[in-house]
Amino acid sequence: MREVVEGVFEVSLGFVNMHLVVTDDGVVLVDTGLPRNAKRIDRALHGLRKQIGDVTAVLLTHQHFDHIGNVADVRRRSGARVFAHAADAPAITGAIRPPEPRGLARFAVRLIGTAEPTKLDQLITKDESEPLPGFTAIHTPGHTRGHVSYLLDRAGGLLFAGDTAAGTREGGVTAGPTRVSADPDEQARSLAKLGSYDFEHAVFGHGQAVSGRAVERFREYAGRAGGSAG
Repeated sequence: MREVVEGVFEVSLGFVNMHLVVTDDGVVLVDTGLPRNAKRIDRALHGLRKQIGDVTAVLLTHQHFDHIGNVADVRRRSGARVFAHAADAPAITGAIRPPEPRGLARFAVRLIGTAEPTKLDQLITKDESEPLPGFTAIHTPGHTRGHVSYLLDRAGGLLFAGDTAAGTREGGVTAGPTRVSADPDEQARSLAKLGSYDFEHAVFGHGQAVSGRAVERFREYAGRAGGSAG
């Protein structure tokens, strides 16, 4: 676990990251990682001198199993409110079967298991909204139809990009995993859209966090991708 900015912590759960945000009202989780990792979430909370009952909200970026893997358990044990976009809600609640995973994701599901369905407490339906004080939810479709990124008003702005983008080892930004994306072209447009906001830091479902005018890395990538498309 590492602190990205004051009160925001990144926890690596296998090949995916989840994030804990300490607020005045409790702890907010952004995604919950791979299934069967509840004990690792508890350990991360313990490291912050917190416990599962201190989790007041879970903000889900999208429906994929490596991001919602422990949300049912967290909701059940903490009583936290769970937020997700309406377009991804049926797959999270179990109303419909999630899309069949492809490629490496199919192997991972067989090895790790699937996410337990859970109820949602609030649906995100607008292009931009404020699900919690200090957080802006930005609809960024493409990776999934209901993918949401979250912008936190802290430390000059911190973006939780989910899988719309990914951080590189060189401190840059690239597209998130497109092999499992519903619409890679729409995902590219969503990545460019994030560059229209203002933030100093960015964290991702996959890859390394970027700090120091992180938004410029998004704009640079969008410019390169746009030029290649042209």
